[in-house]
Amino acid sequence: MSAPMKNRTTAAYYVQAVLSFALSGIALAVGIAYLPVGGWTRAFLGIGLLYTVTSAFTLAKVIRDRNESAEIVSRVDQARLEKLLSEHDPFKVEGV
Repeated sequence: MSAPMKNRTTAAYYVQAVLSFALSGIALAVGIAYLPVGGWTRAFLGIGLLYTVTSAFTLAKVIRDRNESAEIVSRVDQARLEKLLSEHDPFKVEGV
């Protein structure tokens, strides 16, 4: 069977992604807080920010789960094929 897949992201890439996400969220929250509008408008924009963040996490999880399930199905199919190939004898004559 094949070796397990290796993680393709480095620690630096992970840290960059986390810092980028945190910085953009903080910057947008500060921007909403200092926006010269009423409280209801700020609250609406804040709820919109929270909804966008949670939906982004949900989308990322769904994509990851779909990718992982495709990998598992692919591995099972590959294992079945390897088993069939290992059991097949091309020189065996049927009915002799």
